[in-house]
This record gives sequence, C-alpha cells and structure tokens, in this order.
Amino acid sequence: MTTTIERGRPGVRPVKAAPPGRRPGRIRRVGLPYLLLLPALILELLVHLVPMVIGIVMSFKVLTQFYIRDWGTAPWAGLDNYSLSVDFNAPVGEALLHSFFVTVAFTLLSVGLCWLIGTAAAIFMQDTFRGRGLLRALFLVPYALPVYAAVITWVFMFQHDNGLVNHVLHDQLGITDKPSFWLIGDNSFWALLTVSVWKGWPFAFLIVMAGLQNIPRELYEAAALDGAGIWQQIRRITLPSLSPVNQVLVLVLFLWTFNDFNTPYVLFGKAAPEAADLISVHIYQASFVTWNFGAGSAMSVLLLLFLLAVTGVYLALTSRGRRPADA
Repeated sequence: MTTTIERGRPGVRPVKAAPPGRRPGRIRRVGLPYLLLLPALILELLVHLVPMVIGIVMSFKVLTQFYIRDWGTAPWAGLDNYSLSVDFNAPVGEALLHSFFVTVAFTLLSVGLCWLIGTAAAIFMQDTFRGRGLLRALFLVPYALPVYAAVITWVFMFQHDNGLVNHVLHDQLGITDKPSFWLIGDNSFWALLTVSVWKGWPFAFLIVMAGLQNIPRELYEAAALDGAGIWQQIRRITLPSLSPVNQVLVLVLFLWTFNDFNTPYVLFGKAAPEAADLISVHIYQASFVTWNFGAGSAMSVLLLLFLLAVTGVYLALTSRGRRPADA
C-alpha cells in the first residue's frame, strides 16, 4: 500500500492513498439505479402482482355469491375448480373449450391482418408524395381514439335497420340480398374481427414504419441497379431487415388480442354471441354473471399459464432463429 506525505507542513500525518479499483461513492452510484426503480417496482407489485396472487388463491376456493362479503372464509376446493374447467365432457368445460377455439381463430386472423395491412401501409408511406404527412396522421386516428368511443361508433354502424354497413352493402352496392344482423349470430364473429383489425393495424403501421427508418436507402438503390423489382426488394431487403421488429410486434399483438376484453364487451354487452364468445368475456361471465368467482379465477390462471407457455415457446424459437445471424 502506498502513502503520500505532504511536504513543507510539519506535523502532518501520512495520508493513505485509495486502494486501486475502489472509488469513493462507488456503492452509492451502483445502488442509485435500483433506488430510482423502487417506486415503479412497488407500484407494479401493488397493481399486478398482488391481485395475481389473490386470484390464484381464489381459484382454490369455493367462492360463490354466498362468500362475497368475506371471501377469506370461503371453504377450500382444492383442484375442483380446475377439474371443472378442463372437463370438456361437462357443460362448463365444453363451453370453455369452444370459447378457446373461437379466441384462437379470432387472434390468428386479427394479428395476421393487422400485420399485413400495417406493413403494406408503412412500406407505401416510405415514398415521398404530396399529403404524406396528413395521410400518416389519418392512419393513426383509430389507434389514438379511446376504445369505448371507437367501438360504440361501430355499434351504430352495425345496426340492422339504419346502420351504415347495411346501407352500403345492401342499399348502395347490392352485395347482400337483405340487411344482415351483424351483432348476433355467426356474423358477430366477422363484426368483431373487423373492429379489432380497424383499431389494431395502426399500431403495426407505427412500429413497422419506425423499423423501416433503420434500413439504409443504399440497399434499395443497389438492388434497383442490379435489376431487382419492388417485390424482390421487399422480399430480399425489407422483410429480412424487419425480422427483429416483427418478432416483437407479433408477440405484442398476440397478447393484446388474445386478452382483449373491451372490444367484445362494448360491442356485444355482457352476453356475447356464441360465434364471438372470446375467452376474456367468457371468464367475465363465469365470474360476474354466474357468481362463481372460484371457477372464474381458475380459468384465468389456466389462461395465464397458456399465454406464458406460448410466449416462452415463441421466444425460444425466435431466439434460435437469430443465433446464426448474430454469430
């Protein structure tokens, strides 16, 4: 250990130099980021984690309307709620399975169409033309509107007698033989899909448009000089370059769409038609309509486990696909 002595000042003791690699206040600087994150972690704990734990506990209880006032005194059910939910030969399990298949079909179509329309619009907006800024702003209007205001507008448009959709399809274009019922029956699935795509594709457009800014224009110019057409440029340059962006975008759209509750609830009310019975509304009905909060909580836990499994498999597959490129 080295020491330094101040010369010219008698009686001054040697001052020990700081050991190598140790700086004053290092611990304080290392702990500062965690201290700044502490309020957000506490808020996340209170808003998400605590209700999640309570919901898991409720799934193991016989929690009906008789124990709402003091749900802690509800008797334990063990795995009975889970057995009831996955018994696909019984009415409860059969209805849940039907709702699951409807949600899977709805999610795949909605995510696919949102990605396709958003990507096409973002690629189209890369070229400079008059009014491009105004058109970009108009494209983002469905995403900027509050969900309730947007969906209620679609409710009026889907009305049987005086809705805009039937007026255009039947009265103006003559595509349908008679005005259709869009909010009941089999057409309710397509009405729900239309609203979901309408309000979801601007988000895909925004994300893809941001990802396109990172692609050098020189690549397109070199490809054009080599004789590559627009479709070859999209297939060889645009889509491979957008792969990391699309991996995150598809996952976010999948989770949002699979868990979407606001759109079907505002569109159909508490009782969604069988063709549009998404699992989020189905769990709501099992909990707040039939007053069986134990079974509803068990369904929610099963949904959480399914989404965690799908997310884990998706991230594993996409990470494996990126390794050769990164290497």
